[in-house]
Amino acid sequence: QVQVVESGGGLVQAGGSLRLSCAASGFIFSLYAMDWYRQAPGKQRELVATATSGGSTDYADSVKGRFTISRDNAKNTVYLQMNSLKPEDTAVYYCAAHRLNYNTYWGQGTQVTVSS
Repeated sequence: QVQVVESGGGLVQAGGSLRLSCAASGFIFSLYAMDWYRQAPGKQRELVATATSGGSTDYADSVKGRFTISRDNAKNTVYLQMNSLKPEDTAVYYCAAHRLNYNTYWGQGTQVTVSS
């Protein structure tokens, strides 16, 4: 049974930091690229960061230099370190595992709220 479970969201003041975690099970984690998405109220879901199975990373322009994605294949976990948070970072953050020609697995999301 596949499980993707996010944690670490919460309320933080602007300029603060949060670290999100995403624990996965039920599939071969090391073969999947891991993504963090976010969706703010009334907006489309957007890709924030990706960590490929090969260890490469990529970021949306809006978070470059502030957010860092990392993965621990031994723990089947991916992280998103978020620094210098802004009110516009407020959203539900989702973790997803994707692999070409295979199903994409999504978590249930974790709320991040940044107060000004």
